[in-house]
Amino acid sequence: MQSTGTILLTIGAILLLGFATDELGRRTRLPRVTLLLVFGILIGPSAADLLPQVSNQWLPLVTDMALLMVGFLLGERLSFSRLSENGHYVFIISVSEVLTTCILVSLGMALCGLPIGIAVLLGSIAAASAPAATIDVISELGAKGKFVDTLEGVVAVDDVWGLVLFSFALTIVQLAMGLTSQNGVIAAGLWEVGGSLLLGMSIGVPMAFLTGRIRPGTPTMVEALALVLICGGLAEILEVSFLLSALVMGAVVANLAKHHDQPFHEIENIERPFLILFFVLGGASLHIEGLWQIGVVGLIYMLCRVAGKLSGCYAGATLINAPENIRNWTGLALTPQAGVAMGMALIASERFPDFSSLILTVIVGTTVIFELIGPLATKYALIKAWPMDEQG
Repeated sequence: MQSTGTILLTIGAILLLGFATDELGRRTRLPRVTLLLVFGILIGPSAADLLPQVSNQWLPLVTDMALLMVGFLLGERLSFSRLSENGHYVFIISVSEVLTTCILVSLGMALCGLPIGIAVLLGSIAAASAPAATIDVISELGAKGKFVDTLEGVVAVDDVWGLVLFSFALTIVQLAMGLTSQNGVIAAGLWEVGGSLLLGMSIGVPMAFLTGRIRPGTPTMVEALALVLICGGLAEILEVSFLLSALVMGAVVANLAKHHDQPFHEIENIERPFLILFFVLGGASLHIEGLWQIGVVGLIYMLCRVAGKLSGCYAGATLINAPENIRNWTGLALTPQAGVAMGMALIASERFPDFSSLILTVIVGTTVIFELIGPLATKYALIKAWPMDEQG
């Protein structure tokens, strides 16, 4: 009973923090994502170590539920009505940014003396961003307009391209090292992406037509949440990407549910508590000692990743003659890096145990930094670019 009381007390205290961060954010102009992460670090093992040991068991579940909701909400940004206006921006900018980031980081890691296969893996991991942090900063500012629509679209597909690129890189490296057969790795990569698409569509289609029709009037929160969680559960069981599955499901609902858009509003209404837990527990799980271990390799990784985001977005936006604010500020707004990159790093470390320490040290250490400064960069980019939309 004591452990149950401790758990309830801890969850309640963390959720109350959500109210405090809003006020503190207004007074300091710091993004609440950064504040929640810092608080998590302070109460985690790296500092005061105030969280109960059982909290380590919450993080995978809380992370999955938060990212499921983020993925579903990002799917709304991929509706045909939005993409008809910004779709070419989103596609060209995202592809340019992901490829440029991967190439620059891979070259930087190779110049540091890493084997070319491991350098390419780190490059593909660097392409991933942090949709939860980016969307939270946008929501905090209440920003709207063409720049925001483009940014939301890019961050929605960013991790999709990143996962595809990572699967491809994993296949090439495993084949080069002779660790597995060609057919086995290719089949796994195809299932990771194709299975996610099929799962998202198979749940999204009935969800689009059933929500709001089972019971007349506004769709209930139960309907929307139940189907999102079912999608996540099946994704885990089938061993496909739950983030990609939820994103596809959201896109299908956004395009087919013409009679309403309430499922997205219902998920938005309950998303916040999960995000608070997600960021605080995520901060608590970050190992600050990793900052002192990343060394020159980590520094080069960070510089090349930022350069890739900035130059890739600028090049893609220039190619399609996008507005000035999209050219100049989209890359900076994509600086955060979080859960998806960590997941890729864990997979890579399991497949290549000889390089496990190197991969995890670089990704964990740089993620700590990108998680803390990334939301600041996103907020600054939004503040600079958003008014230009209003003037235009």
